[in-house]
Amino acid sequence: MSSSNLLIEIGTEELPPGALQKLRDAFAKGIVAGLEEHSLNHGKLQSFASPRRLAVMIEAVQEQAADREVEALGPPADRAKEADGSWSKAAQGFARKNGVEPEQLQEIETPKGIRLGFRSIEAGQSAAACLADIFNQSVSQLPIPKRMRWGATRTEFVRPVHWIVMLLGDTVIEAEVLGFKSGNTTHGHRFHSQGELTITQPEQYAELLRSHYVIADFDERRELIRKQVNEQAELHDAVAVIDDDLLDEVTGLVEWPVALTGSFEERFLQVPAEALVYSMKEHQKYFHLVNTDGQLLPRFITISNIESKDPAQVIDGNQRVIRPRLSDADFFFNSDKKIPLADRVPKLESIVFQQKLGTLLDKSRRLETLAGLIADASGCNQAQAQRAALLGKTDLITDMVSEFADMQGIAGRYYALHDGEDDVVADAIEQQYWPRFAGDHLPASAVACCVALADRLDTLVGIFGIGQAPTGSRDPFALRRASLGVLRIMVEREMPLDLRQLLEQAAAQYPADLIAAGTVEAVLDYMLDRFRAWYEDENIPVQVFMSVAARKLSQPLDIHRRVHAVHSFAALAEAQALAAANKRVSNILEKQGNDTEGLKVSEGLLQEPAEQALAAVIKAKTTSVAALLDSGDYAASLATLADLREPVDAFFDQVMVMADDLEVRNNRLLLLQSLRELFLQVADISHLVVTR
Repeated sequence: MSSSNLLIEIGTEELPPGALQKLRDAFAKGIVAGLEEHSLNHGKLQSFASPRRLAVMIEAVQEQAADREVEALGPPADRAKEADGSWSKAAQGFARKNGVEPEQLQEIETPKGIRLGFRSIEAGQSAAACLADIFNQSVSQLPIPKRMRWGATRTEFVRPVHWIVMLLGDTVIEAEVLGFKSGNTTHGHRFHSQGELTITQPEQYAELLRSHYVIADFDERRELIRKQVNEQAELHDAVAVIDDDLLDEVTGLVEWPVALTGSFEERFLQVPAEALVYSMKEHQKYFHLVNTDGQLLPRFITISNIESKDPAQVIDGNQRVIRPRLSDADFFFNSDKKIPLADRVPKLESIVFQQKLGTLLDKSRRLETLAGLIADASGCNQAQAQRAALLGKTDLITDMVSEFADMQGIAGRYYALHDGEDDVVADAIEQQYWPRFAGDHLPASAVACCVALADRLDTLVGIFGIGQAPTGSRDPFALRRASLGVLRIMVEREMPLDLRQLLEQAAAQYPADLIAAGTVEAVLDYMLDRFRAWYEDENIPVQVFMSVAARKLSQPLDIHRRVHAVHSFAALAEAQALAAANKRVSNILEKQGNDTEGLKVSEGLLQEPAEQALAAVIKAKTTSVAALLDSGDYAASLATLADLREPVDAFFDQVMVMADDLEVRNNRLLLLQSLRELFLQVADISHLVVTR
């Protein structure tokens, strides 16, 4: 069956650069899905995206789908005819529905019995006949949050459309898409190319555009920009800092990238480097340069969309554009330094943190106390933690942060150092916001960790306390991220803090009637439940986490160590048998419900060799495991308890727990309870039982 290459292109005004890759992938996916839905086989796919076009080129698209047998099932065969042998109404109706006489129906065997049915051959569709529908369907499903109209038409798309290409082999597939009739003409670069370009074969597409100053392949263009930027940096003995998000955005802005290096006055290097980088990156889409020590250099690389005959003029234009931005940063920095952060504290009263939870001054006062309590529990400098917490939000009312939002915390650090604050305090002001996102680095110092914990815990308790906990996808205060940040700091910085206690201390900073009853437990449950996603990322089964969660512990570092210990234990050959035994013991004890507090196993009542052996080994293990538990070595504790499998199996095989003699029965129940409590010192391993 014959096949041809297929090219589809949408030519537009400049598409949003941040959405370009997503649009490209969705468009290609939609076209492929449409071909497969119509049973049109095809070969390799290549997708294209540039500021003025989305396109796909698919090799060896089947021009005609194969015929296929279609089977329609009707009523059961035993209901096909009436008692007099005539066709039943059900049979006649089914025949009419399929456009045939009842005599043309046949009996078909199915899993539910013999049915009346009709088999026919459905002719395969031609690609030419269905490509317009496939194209329109793909376009309608593109992830465009806000569509726009243009001209006098009611057509809607992400940007105004100027041309449509739909070519199968050398044949134009006639269709109307987005208000345009399809053809085989495209356009090259907006400035380096003039007039229409005729495409005679789909496979010529990429090279035809290249010859007219368009690199249509997004990934190729992206890597070319990376290469050019690095080459420009090498020419100036520098290192280019290439942020992937910025690289993607710039790739979405140009069709013919040309890297050029510009410079700015060295005097601007007195301004915090982060502010300069923000200006270059966010406002102008420049790549900044650093030396081998990572220090910012007074140079930048811009990506032009034209191959200028006078690149010096392009460079000069970019330098003139960035200079006012850097001048603003310089002015803000020097102006802000005139007012010490400590003098800004009272002004926090003018900024509302949350209507019910008060102002930023209220929050800062709460953080000052809470950070001090956490520092005291952590054994670090309490005065430094309190100072950093009090000053931590003051940079929010500086001109620098008002202009450059990403300087929050960073500006505070620079101003604190200028004011003569302790280096540890200055660093904590910046690092209170770490980690800012998944995988971000953690606060470096213990003091910074205390301030970061205080900030998040105060917000969590406050927002939960006024009844605004996250629901579904709505999390305006980023409480999920805050929770994971707290867990990461406590676990990865090995801070053995009790989360319940800290939450109670955080709640105590608010007015007594503001925080709803039960808030601490609600926040604790919410936060510890974030461990689920954490361990899923580590490929630790949820049953492992649940076995530890059953202990109702509230120290994240301790929980983390137990989870990893149980995970190691679960891999042992004995684990499943012991987990099943623990579940069985749990069920037995739950049914009996005996009050055994303060009672101990009586050796005199141990009658069977198997129960005597189990009692002896439990006693020995209790002693040997105690030291391991005291040192927090849960993995070794569980590994030691793995030896219990054989005596436990022997006990259940040879001993009747529910003996007729009440004293013997209760003694055996006490023995089982001591077995269960031995494991419960680490986790409830009964949760590890695999149900089939």
